[in-house]
Amino acid sequence: MKNKSTMWILAALVFGILGGLLFHWLLPTDARGSVVTVLDTVTHMFLNLIKMIIAPLIFATLVSGIAGAAKSAGVGKLFGRSMIWFLSASALVGVFGFISAHLLNVGAGLHLLPGGDAGIESKPLDYADFITHIIPTSVFAALAANNPLQILVFGALFGIALLNLRKRGRSSIADAVDELMGVMLKVTGYVMLAAPVGVFAGIASAFTAQGLDAFATYASFIGGFYVSLSALWVLMIAVAVACLGKAAFRLVRIVREPMLIAFATSSSEAALPKLIEGLTKFGIEKRTTGFVLPLGYSFNVDGSMMYMTFASVFLINAYGIDMDLGQQIAMTGMLLLSSKGMAGVPRGSLVVVAAVVPAFGIPAAGIGVLLVIDQILDMGRTATNILGNAIATAVIGRNHDKASSLSPSVAGTTQAAAEPVEELDAEGRQRETVSMH
Repeated sequence: MKNKSTMWILAALVFGILGGLLFHWLLPTDARGSVVTVLDTVTHMFLNLIKMIIAPLIFATLVSGIAGAAKSAGVGKLFGRSMIWFLSASALVGVFGFISAHLLNVGAGLHLLPGGDAGIESKPLDYADFITHIIPTSVFAALAANNPLQILVFGALFGIALLNLRKRGRSSIADAVDELMGVMLKVTGYVMLAAPVGVFAGIASAFTAQGLDAFATYASFIGGFYVSLSALWVLMIAVAVACLGKAAFRLVRIVREPMLIAFATSSSEAALPKLIEGLTKFGIEKRTTGFVLPLGYSFNVDGSMMYMTFASVFLINAYGIDMDLGQQIAMTGMLLLSSKGMAGVPRGSLVVVAAVVPAFGIPAAGIGVLLVIDQILDMGRTATNILGNAIATAVIGRNHDKASSLSPSVAGTTQAAAEPVEELDAEGRQRETVSMH
């Protein structure tokens, strides 16, 4: 029964592929377009349900956790550890994608010709605007836009303020936020009942529209990318084992469901509620999950980072461009920096590639080539982003929570460790369990 929800989602994924292929092969073009429209509508309805709960879920999780902490100084340490992990992981994953693409020699022999339009906005990233944009001008606008970084900034300040009030005995608002957390977990359970329907519609739409044509035309690139992603998953799990021991395998089992949702919908947001639930089951404190995950969604995009370096090498080979190693390393560095500002940008990975590669002599029209198969590739990189953030949050959370519980200056931590934490089981019902440290 515990895996019932995962099995439904997996079944929806399989039937979505089969149904999409049947629609593509049996229906005329006009009718096929109508089916895609219906399926896309269902997918968007499910994603809208997810987006509806994202902002209050992030806010309630973060504020409730911080307000329940005994020492707000831990937030600064948590931020520092998170950023060190995210930046290091992005650099290593980017290099891995660069090396993998060269080893597989992706794109060689295509002999693409320059010309045409990329068909995508390629405005370079303005770092000043990005940094300024982190601070919300209106908390309501940040919540309405589901901007994780802006919610994080306001939520952290709000939580620290509540923490100071709670120390003075004024905790009515903090208690209300705790209640909001429980309500949002319950609402999340209701919304996730629709996950199999959303998964089926999302994957069926992609295969109804494209069939296997994209696989046939770009088989070497798609196959090479997914082979490299598989190797990356092995390395990521190996890192998790090194940091978490045998518990890493339990973590992987827990995050299978959010990864399936992310794969089928190509949306990290769609997987966030289940990811938060899974990390809570794994034993990570609410305040740690609520802080690290929104930060990771903006700065820890392992799958996207690998895709950008992999795709760039593909374009170099496809156009037969003679680029020395120094230029390729510089381009990889630019992709790494630019990737940190793409949170919430539609087709953000493509936008970053379009903004960076023309500066190194790669025709912008190559982005149009990638655009044809982007949906297929986006599924894999989004699932990888989920795995990367799950591992990062688990490792950072275990170390941070353990340090907090051992600190003699943290009053009330032992008591807090024994307090029941509400979770959702596989059927969406709430149950109580003791949080693990």
